[in-house]
Amino acid sequence: MSVIRQIFTRRMAICVFTGFSSGLPLYLLFNLLPAWLRSEHVSLKTIGLFALIQFPYTWKFIWSPLLDRYALPMLGRRRGWMAVTQIGLLGVIAAMGSFTPSSQLSAIALFAALLAVLSATQDIVLDAYRRELLPDSELGLGNAVHVNAYRVAGLVPGSLSLILADFMSWEKVFMITSLFMLPGLIMTLLVKEPHRAVPPRTLREAVIAPFREFIGRKGWQEALLILAFLLFYKLGDSMCTSLATPFYLDMGFSKTDIGLIAKNAGLWPSVIGGMLGGLWMVKIGINRALWLFGAVQMLAILGFAWLAMIGHHSEIGALALSQLGLVIGLEALGVGLGTVAFVAFIARSTHPAYTATQFALFTSLMAMPRTFANAAAGWLVESLGWVGFFLLCAIMAVPGMLLLFRVAPWRENSATA
Repeated sequence: MSVIRQIFTRRMAICVFTGFSSGLPLYLLFNLLPAWLRSEHVSLKTIGLFALIQFPYTWKFIWSPLLDRYALPMLGRRRGWMAVTQIGLLGVIAAMGSFTPSSQLSAIALFAALLAVLSATQDIVLDAYRRELLPDSELGLGNAVHVNAYRVAGLVPGSLSLILADFMSWEKVFMITSLFMLPGLIMTLLVKEPHRAVPPRTLREAVIAPFREFIGRKGWQEALLILAFLLFYKLGDSMCTSLATPFYLDMGFSKTDIGLIAKNAGLWPSVIGGMLGGLWMVKIGINRALWLFGAVQMLAILGFAWLAMIGHHSEIGALALSQLGLVIGLEALGVGLGTVAFVAFIARSTHPAYTATQFALFTSLMAMPRTFANAAAGWLVESLGWVGFFLLCAIMAVPGMLLLFRVAPWRENSATA
């Protein structure tokens, strides 16, 4: 089957819906919620505390065995949980706008936390469903489609909803935003349950067996190398981008400059890069994609260092904006390429019988570097300066690349290698 024909299949269409359903609630929490609170004159300090709602995404592996072990009475083990979380998300999003931030901030925080838990739980089961749906030869392309639909979903709460807020009440904005969960719910009701593996017989087996299976399949040494790779492959990239906006401001760019350039030079290179990366992976395999796309990630980090070496702009002209656009575009391309290969590698490393638990654990490890990077980046910038900081980020990307020699050798060049 040609690459183009592989894109227009039922499985790829399902990946579009899983990605969109997964991305919408996350971007609502990160983009729409802070904008709503700030427009209602909530302090920046208070809004900053809402960042704690990220924790369910990092710790979702704790309750993921429940989704591997137990099936709801209707729709099956995967589709049942998909439907429940999507209905819950639709209801919670619709209800959030009915609160008043000035007097009901505690209720909003509670609903935001519930939204995060439902969203993280939906991610667990969507990842598991997608892993069981796709044959190994389509993991790269399928995960590329999912990741890009995930990013496109961000345009709803990050753009459309904000525009609507200028013309109608926040209650109506949240109600309309919630309706974008319906396509994913309809997809869940129409697709079939994969039934690719026998579920664990007990909760104890659901908790212990995924780790035992992974270690037994890979061996202790190989398992530890893979876990280390999951931690380090995107460490430099995560640390580099954790303070991107403050860095642009320090270089003399206005918030308007950053917003316009980031929207045009950031989103679409990321989406296009992710799709091209998925198509390319069909030809070269996951292993070689990790090598090539990791190199692009490192080049993007050096782009930040180059912009820092140019220094602060006293006047912003066409040249300065072009330099900013080049750096943002290259970084977005690197993220788009690197993420689709990385997620495909994670999917390949799971076993269909324990997909929910293993996928949740691996993606939690993937998220940890950003958590620690956000905590340490400011101190490192103050100590090293922007140039030194970005060069350190480039160095931090090296261990993940070196681990490729063991976990994803270049010479293993099959469609799924």
